[in-house]
Amino acid sequence: MASFEQDRHQGRIYLSPPDVGSLELARVKEAFTENWIAPVGPHLDAFEREISDVLGGGIHAAALNSGTAALHLALLLSGVVPGDEVICSTFTFVAPANAIRYIGASPVFIDSEATTWNLDAALLAEVLKQRASKGNLPKAVVVVHLYGQSADLKPILQVCREHGVILIEDAAEALGSTYLSQPLGTVGDFGVFSFNGNKIITTSAGGMLVSRDAKAVDRARFLASQARDPASHYEHSEIGFNYRMSNVLAGIGRAQLDSLAEKVAKRRSLYLNYREALRDLPGIGFIPETGKDAPNRWLTCITIDSVIAGIDTEVLRVALEARNIESRPLWKPMHLQPLFADAKCYGGAISENLFLTGLCLPSGSSLAADEFDRVVTTIRGIWR
Repeated sequence: MASFEQDRHQGRIYLSPPDVGSLELARVKEAFTENWIAPVGPHLDAFEREISDVLGGGIHAAALNSGTAALHLALLLSGVVPGDEVICSTFTFVAPANAIRYIGASPVFIDSEATTWNLDAALLAEVLKQRASKGNLPKAVVVVHLYGQSADLKPILQVCREHGVILIEDAAEALGSTYLSQPLGTVGDFGVFSFNGNKIITTSAGGMLVSRDAKAVDRARFLASQARDPASHYEHSEIGFNYRMSNVLAGIGRAQLDSLAEKVAKRRSLYLNYREALRDLPGIGFIPETGKDAPNRWLTCITIDSVIAGIDTEVLRVALEARNIESRPLWKPMHLQPLFADAKCYGGAISENLFLTGLCLPSGSSLAADEFDRVVTTIRGIWR
């Protein structure tokens, strides 16, 4: 009991807190000193260049105020219009489905595969073949790389190319991850990243749209800046958006990007340490390693077979919370959300099972050794 009370009153262990330091503060001060307190400035331009360098040759980038804004613009640049359908992973955060609805289009959801937990490539191929035969292909496919784990992109890209469908990679959680040695976000037609406070690098709030199509990225910047036409006055001939990132936040992003490799290494190490520390517990499983990708392990996720383990994820989540440790169920599939109750979904059993049996563990790159031990000790104690 003493140990329980001590843990409960210790500092909270968060799932994925920001990991910032003195360099981030120096870049913010630089923006203030130079008076670039606006959605334009040297940090913004440099952040776009540096992201492009990290992702490899031929990649162009537009810094935005959120990953959701990047998704919205990617869909617009893909030619999606009201009344269109867009295929999307059902096992995801709500942002891509919301962005589809922003345009007045309809999301069509596809289940995950057990191998990657991401969009089922074989099921996608069946759906596109069936729809092609009826002349109702979707305008685009949004594939989400959950928890830094890559979908099986090669067959997904192949079937999209076969049917002339745009592929958008929602890599919001996957900066620093690769698939067959290629950075995620650079395989499809458009890639999207998030720099929210809980992501592997953060600008507090922000996102990035990337593509090999320089003209498309230039247009994204135009649309993100209220679509202001070239003129000495404010001239507008089409709808635009207030989506550009602040120069101040871009300074934070530049500093964070300098330590991306270290943050990925720390999170991957945490994943391996969790596996080693918990591998003997009956009924526990981990988000898989496929061999095709190198995930950034943004979050370490486990599954629990309640029949074998004798507990379920909610019992464990409550026990962790009682000891001031944050954990979280895996994403509730979009086809189960009230907001999308009327949406079409192909399959669903795998993502539904992952939601019922999965839990995210504290995985921040700033997680201290004693905090890790506290998490592991709590988990092992619940199993006993």
